[in-house]
Amino acid sequence: MDIQSLSTPERILLAEELWDSVRTKSDEIEVTPEQIELLESRLTALASDGDTWENVKKHVIAG
Repeated sequence: MDIQSLSTPERILLAEELWDSVRTKSDEIEVTPEQIELLESRLTALASDGDTWENVKKHVIAG
């Protein structure tokens, strides 16, 4: 299959189908100790930031 020959909407649908096919099998994806450590540090940083989703959204929208 030549993906580049597909239209943009067709490629988006293909990506969605691909994602859906692996999303239901997320328990088969191994997470390394390094990835867990990184995620935990990011969660800690997020919790200490104290910013709300509304503030983050405003910041992103304002550019």
